Amino acid sequence: MLKDGHECATPLPEFLLEAHALLAKSEDCLSHLLLIRNDEEAINCLLASLQNLASAAARHAVSPLAEFSRHIHGVLQQTPRPLDLNDPILNALKSCLTLMAWQLELIDPNNGQLNLDDSEQLMLIEELTDQVGQNCSCAHPSCSR
Repeated sequence: MLKDGHECATPLPEFLLEAHALLAKSEDCLSHLLLIRNDEEAINCLLASLQNLASAAARHAVSPLAEFSRHIHGVLQQTPRPLDLNDPILNALKSCLTLMAWQLELIDPNNGQLNLDDSEQLMLIEELTDQVGQNCSCAHPSCSR
């Protein structure tokens, strides 16, 4: 099946189920991180879930969701280890995942379109980037200090 020049790997209803499952997994990882800070397994799980969600959304040409997931993944992935996930970072991540949940609900189930203003995404990515940068106390290029 072709959609906007992209071949869809699975029909839209199956994508929506997959996307909801991946978002739920991301939220579970975040909940774990709220209880056990900086658990490497939970961080890796969150990163993998975000990457898989971005890939699935890209396959179905749901660009806003794919790009948002990639940005969040990128901010976390490019940060030197060990990453210290303090409350402001975890709160910023929670806001990002909450917006993703809303976006999933707004995807048109008939055509897969997600028409939205990306200003809230940009604001949340900037907030996450700022929080991660404030918490980074090294000379790594991705750090803002």
